[in-house]
Amino acid sequence: MSAGDQKNGGDKPEVAVAEVWPEVERAECLARGAALKWASGVFCRPEHLERLSQYKKRESQRTSSVHTRLKSMVQSYLEGVGWGLEQLREARVELKEVSHALRKAGLESNRNGDGVKSLERLREVSVNHCQLLAAVSNLPRLYSVRSMVLETERLVESRRLLEAHARLMDLECWQDDILWQLQGAAGTAGGALSPEDQELVTKYFSGVGQLVEALGKELWAVVSSALALARQNPTPFVSAVRIVEREEALDRALLEERGGSSRPLPLGRPRCWRACFFQVLDEAVSARFRSVSYLHTRGPGLAGHLSALQHGIMADLATVRHLLEHCVPPHYRLTGAYLRASHRCLHAHLAQVSSWDLESGEIFAVLNWVLHIYNSPDMMGQPELVAEMEKEELGPIISTEGLEQLQNKYVQSVRKSVSEWMHKALQVELQDWQRDQEPDTDHEGFYQTSLPTIITQMLEENARVALMIGVSLRDQTIQMGLYEMENLLNRFREALVEFGKEHRRNPSNNNNKFYLHYLLASISNCIILKKSTESLQQQQSSRSAAQFSRTPPNPLAALDRAVRRACRLVMDQLLLDLQPLLPGLLTRPWLVQGDPTPKLCRVLERHLELYGRVRPPCRACRRRLSG
Repeated sequence: MSAGDQKNGGDKPEVAVAEVWPEVERAECLARGAALKWASGVFCRPEHLERLSQYKKRESQRTSSVHTRLKSMVQSYLEGVGWGLEQLREARVELKEVSHALRKAGLESNRNGDGVKSLERLREVSVNHCQLLAAVSNLPRLYSVRSMVLETERLVESRRLLEAHARLMDLECWQDDILWQLQGAAGTAGGALSPEDQELVTKYFSGVGQLVEALGKELWAVVSSALALARQNPTPFVSAVRIVEREEALDRALLEERGGSSRPLPLGRPRCWRACFFQVLDEAVSARFRSVSYLHTRGPGLAGHLSALQHGIMADLATVRHLLEHCVPPHYRLTGAYLRASHRCLHAHLAQVSSWDLESGEIFAVLNWVLHIYNSPDMMGQPELVAEMEKEELGPIISTEGLEQLQNKYVQSVRKSVSEWMHKALQVELQDWQRDQEPDTDHEGFYQTSLPTIITQMLEENARVALMIGVSLRDQTIQMGLYEMENLLNRFREALVEFGKEHRRNPSNNNNKFYLHYLLASISNCIILKKSTESLQQQQSSRSAAQFSRTPPNPLAALDRAVRRACRLVMDQLLLDLQPLLPGLLTRPWLVQGDPTPKLCRVLERHLELYGRVRPPCRACRRRLSG
């Protein structure tokens, strides 16, 4: 064979490999290209060819190392494949053995089918025997159920609650055992308890359900009357608590025992009598609140009603803390439960009272009770109760919004009363102006009437009463009073104008004989009211002005307008008195005899004397005129 033939023959396997795995050819091309690139970089000069043998030796060592790793890896893969094939052969043999054994078992089962049918009769006899055995074993209990029910009823009626509950627990246990035995016998027979059997048992033990209701009724009657009877005989209450705890323990045990089993819970379980206990206690507290007489609650009787509430709550709290708390387990926290119930009832009751159309005195009684009496040491401010209330996180008995609404109602009610009294005082003042006598004088000899005294006392008294509730209410009351005083002074100025017009229309009227005197008294009244207004404004806190959205009142400006109007009327009266004498001045008779001058002096002296009855600073006018 020629060298060319050998070459062609040697290339056939490579071509076949390339056809089967084209990736090999591509990888070989990439390798050749990389090798050429590397060789061109390393042997770029002739002197570098001297190291060709070193590179060749190193590359041959690297190639042999790679071949060795490949061979070891292929060898490990081949060993794993061989082990897997061996496992498959062993599994095949075992499957054959198992299928052969199953075939033999099937043949044996077919041959024994007739023998199983003959045991059906034996199973029925066994089931009947179990039922008869359960019936015979339960006969004494079944015969005694009627008598047990009657005896338990007598114990409940006589309030021997612990004994009655023990008998009731026995009856419930018998009923549950019988139902379970019947259900077990039915399950053995391949079925479930029939509705007829279950109805029969339930009907036979129907007295048990009635006993549960009767006992619960007696228990809740004892719990609801615990506050009233604790001082006399707490024994029934203790018995009731023990029964409640028994029931809770029984509910818990049955839930743990049968929670994951097929046996159902007895009828009526869980009873949750502890929750019912606290519910009845809440209803008892509500009933105690309702027992406080609502007669005469409106009007003056509201303060007495709130006082009765206070005494009733504190008496019940003392009973709970010192008597009932020792009759229950610590985790009941009976004082906290009573505080929650009473707080809820108080909140609802005070909300109802606040919704009424109350007078200012009634609103004051409610606010004073809520803000001061309820949290005082005489009531809920006791250290022990404060700690308990903090645990319960009860909050206020009237919300902040409700408190603000109540205060606003108080201010509006006082405003209505103040407006009425100011109107009446102004009417009395107008009647005094028509009197045929001089105005009254104070201890300093200044003219005055009853108007400033009435207004000042009324506003100061309202501010003092409101301060008993709080600074905020005092500021609102003063603000309201200043508004009303401004309105009064505006009406007062209009009355002065009308008074002056009437006098000018009929100056010779006898009723106007003391016109000037009452004008001067009005000026003195305004000066007194100014001092009262400034005193009220000083009493207001610095933040009160920012709390009112309306334009702030300005009674001082109204006072200034009223004083100016009165002074103007006084000056008009002086000019009116001087008017008949002024034409005689600068005439020949005046130069010769000086006739009008004495009359003018007498008029001025009379006016100056009257001006001396005016309070300063308006009295300064007299000094200027006399000068």
